[in-house]
Amino acid sequence: MTLEEKIMRSVHELSEIKKAEVLDFVEYLRSKTEEQEWSAISLSSAMRGIAEEPAPYSLADLKESWGTVK
Repeated sequence: MTLEEKIMRSVHELSEIKKAEVLDFVEYLRSKTEEQEWSAISLSSAMRGIAEEPAPYSLADLKESWGTVK
């Protein structure tokens, strides 16, 4: 018997209320997977081409400023 068949048999024996809980859990698992996929896609899209972009600041722009320096 496959895992899917075992799950189906177990769910079949549950009350309607418990079946609804199982469905909620399955939908939760599915949404969690989709969120992870979207997160990975979003991050890769956001970072695409960033290595080729020029830096907005140079080393000359870095200086410590604690008031007036003479």
